[in-house]
Amino acid sequence: MNRQQLIHQIRTKKTFLCVGLDTDAKRIPIHLLDMHDPLLEFNKAVIDATAPYCVAYKPNLAFYEAFGIHGITAYKKTVRYIKEQYPDHFIIADAKRGDIGNTADMYARAFFDEYDVDAVTVAPYMGEDSIAPFLAHEGKWTILLALTSNQGANDFQFMKDENGERLFEKVIRTSQKWGTEDNLMYVVGATQASMLQDIRRIAPDHFLLVPGVGAQGGSLEEVCQYGMNKDCGLLVNASRSIIYADHTELYAEMAGNKAREMQQQMAAELEKHGI
Repeated sequence: MNRQQLIHQIRTKKTFLCVGLDTDAKRIPIHLLDMHDPLLEFNKAVIDATAPYCVAYKPNLAFYEAFGIHGITAYKKTVRYIKEQYPDHFIIADAKRGDIGNTADMYARAFFDEYDVDAVTVAPYMGEDSIAPFLAHEGKWTILLALTSNQGANDFQFMKDENGERLFEKVIRTSQKWGTEDNLMYVVGATQASMLQDIRRIAPDHFLLVPGVGAQGGSLEEVCQYGMNKDCGLLVNASRSIIYADHTELYAEMAGNKAREMQQQMAAELEKHGI
C-alpha cells in the first residue's frame, strides 16, 4: 500500500485507527483454548469485528514467537487472513528489528517476502546500514523507532548534544536522508504527545505510528492537536483496550464496539482539522 492509498483509506473510512494484535493465549477467552488454533481463531474474530473501523493492523511478533512454531504459524495465517479478506488494510509487523546489514537484509526478506506485510518496525541504534536493507524493498515501509512512551525512554532518547539537539530529534533528522515520506514512518508514543509538535517541525510530512492511546493513557485529542498534518499523517494504535475489552464469548462484539468508539472520535478529529 503506497502513501496515497493509505491517505485515501483514512479519508474514506474517516479513521486512522491501527488495531494492535498483541494476542496472548493467557488472556484470550477460555473457551477458545479447546480449538485447534486459539490464537488464529481469536484474531479472525477480532479482525472481522474491527475491520470497518480501522485502516491498519499491527500484529506484535513477540506474542507469537513466545509459542514457538505454533505461534509463528498463527502469525503467518493471521497476516494471510487480513490480506485475503481485507486487502485494503495496512499491515504492520511490530518486530523492532535492528542489526548489521547482512542480518538486516535477512530480516527484511523475512517480513516483506515471506510474511508479505506492508511495514515493519525497526530500531535505528546501529545506523544507516542496518536500515537500508528494509528501505530497499520497493512498495514497502520502514517504521523507525523515534520517541517511545516507556519509562526507559528517559535513559537515552532525551540526551542532548553540544547544540542542544535531543537524541530522538537527531534520529529523525538524520534518517530522513535515508528514506522519504513515501517509505519511512516514525514511532512516537502517545504519552509523549506534546513532543509531537517538535517532531513535526523536523518531519512535517512523514506518517507517525502512535501507540499508547487507550490502555496506556495517551490522549487522542492531544495527539491530533500536536501531530496531525494536512493528510492526517497519523496511525494511532490501540491494542489491549480493544482486543481485551471482554473475556467472554462476546469478546469480538465488544472489540468491535471499542473500535467503533475510537473511529467516531477520530472522525470528529478529522473534521475538526478539515480532513
